Amino acid sequence: MDFYFLTTVSEDEIKKEKQKARELKKKQWWNTLVSRGVCYYCGKKVPPGELTMDHIVPLSRGGKSTKGNIVPACKECNNKKKYLLPIEWEEYLQKLKKD
Repeated sequence: MDFYFLTTVSEDEIKKEKQKARELKKKQWWNTLVSRGVCYYCGKKVPPGELTMDHIVPLSRGGKSTKGNIVPACKECNNKKKYLLPIEWEEYLQKLKKD
């Protein structure tokens, strides 16, 4: 797998963004997204309580805790995606379809 960009993000920056994410989880817009019960990545219906918050561009890769970068994901997708950028995740999914 190719990695398209590697950035150096300090632990302090990551902590700050994680705190922002915890605050965003308390907002109505997040509750509305989660209440739909659909994983952003695989589209599966999931009980709302089982959806996790995922950063499309991971914090470790320079992503921020903003509404445009956070989506509900099932635990399986979130665990598999880890630190991948969207293009890397798409390549991973395409590879799975070929196998």
